[in-house]
Amino acid sequence: MCTKVQLKNIKTIILIVLLLSIPSLSHAQCAMCRAVLETGGGKEVAEGINNGIVYLMAVPYVLIAVLGYFIFKRMK
Repeated sequence: MCTKVQLKNIKTIILIVLLLSIPSLSHAQCAMCRAVLETGGGKEVAEGINNGIVYLMAVPYVLIAVLGYFIFKRMK
């Protein structure tokens, strides 16, 4: 049987995984990238830069989540 705290943790982990697995929801650009793309980049270039930003953003979060999981298992 899971306690309320465990269920809350499980729900939080599931939410984080879902949000990280849908990169199309997080299309964002920094000001410099946006300026470069507005001056002459094509749509393919803009999509490539968006995807690169999303992947660069997601990798640290995934690594921290994996590290946190192993620490949690080790402490338990």
